[in-house]
Amino acid sequence: MNPKPKPYPTVSLYGVPFSKMSMKETVEYLKLAIETRRPQRVITGNPIMLMVGLDNPSFHHTLATADLVVPDGSGVVWAARRLKQPVQERVAGFDLLHELLREGERHQWSVYLLGASSEILQTAHDKLKQQFPGIRFVGYRDGYFTDRDDGEVVAAIRAANPDLLFVARSTMNQEPWIEKYQSVLNVPVVMGIGGSLDVVSGKLKRAPALFRKLGMEWFYRLLQEPSRFKRMLVLPQFALKVIKDGDKVLKHNK
Repeated sequence: MNPKPKPYPTVSLYGVPFSKMSMKETVEYLKLAIETRRPQRVITGNPIMLMVGLDNPSFHHTLATADLVVPDGSGVVWAARRLKQPVQERVAGFDLLHELLREGERHQWSVYLLGASSEILQTAHDKLKQQFPGIRFVGYRDGYFTDRDDGEVVAAIRAANPDLLFVARSTMNQEPWIEKYQSVLNVPVVMGIGGSLDVVSGKLKRAPALFRKLGMEWFYRLLQEPSRFKRMLVLPQFALKVIKDGDKVLKHNK
């Protein structure tokens, strides 16, 4: 499967088109999408997602057909640079969330939060509301719902009619759910933000700037959540696979 060409520069890693735009360009691109009501499904891509996609054709399709995949993981930035197709910079989902809210304050955008536990969601919602008083927070719901509740969840989001929908669920629930309902949600920008609300709420601490600069944010998170150890083993596997595959990484087709 060859993804449709994008209106911005990309590098294709295992068939997934990662944006080469800077953070500033990404925010401008999504601002235009909101102004023109042009739906954008945004994925904050990382090596773990890519490796899952290589074993799971359905999930690979979800990644490859997104309107925008930003290079969230430092491993993605490294791979693109190694293959001489560098991205401008890492566009971390946590930072993009905050940059969009900062931009949204100037335009009084409306936001809906979906995901996390009730306690974390409530705390994160209250903190973001205080931090970004110019944003209209038009609704929120925790992420603990089943397929049977989807109709009710979608209806609530449609009724709230937000400019931005941020979804904070586990990857395998988050991205396929957004893909499934994007066409009926009627939201210009829908973005998966994973565990960002855990950090916003204060449950987890974000890695210090030095860790982020060195591309070691994953290690800092592992120190906070040792249970993620098995998942983190995918990172060296990804690096070895990129080295072994060479240019085939860029020519991969599903």
